[in-house]
Amino acid sequence: MTTKSEGILLVLSSPSGAGKTTILERLLEQSTDLVRSVSVTTRKPRLGEVNGKDYFFVTEEKFHELCKAGQMLEYAKVFENFYGIPKDFIEQNLSNGISVLLSIDWQGAFHLFKLMREKIVSIFILPPSMEELRLRLQRRNSDSASEIERRLAEAQKEMNKRDKYDYIIINDNIDKSIEEISSILAKERLKRSKEKL
Repeated sequence: MTTKSEGILLVLSSPSGAGKTTILERLLEQSTDLVRSVSVTTRKPRLGEVNGKDYFFVTEEKFHELCKAGQMLEYAKVFENFYGIPKDFIEQNLSNGISVLLSIDWQGAFHLFKLMREKIVSIFILPPSMEELRLRLQRRNSDSASEIERRLAEAQKEMNKRDKYDYIIINDNIDKSIEEISSILAKERLKRSKEKL
């Protein structure tokens, strides 16, 4: 009798502008056994956001209750609001053989590595160059020149953490990057199913 192998927690990190969000959306579109991690937040829903799909929206009081009860794998305060990764959501999917895709910064990733390293496959996405990253941030047309400079300085710090990740990919072509990540996931699933034999 074969037992269903556990899902993988696929952790993606990258500096702002490296294309992580586009990669994440495309990966989810083409995979049936991969779900996006849905975070818990205390911020108010934006127009069109759906509770349970975009975020789990809760009060600050409820958020702190979840933290005290050990229901958050990781959490942080960002611009006056709390964000956290719900433990049950991740664990239920993984135990049902469904892999969970999590887009998170390096600090959150390092915290998760300490908690559940054996369940994680981590990938750091790099831009082709700092010049290209600057162009991508400028093309967004959403940040001031000083904000772009701040993001580039932050990106350099983030990229210095890449060696702690299992894989590093350079996103110079979105289709190629998605193909690389898909093959990493397939390889890791195969490796883990062999370990179960």
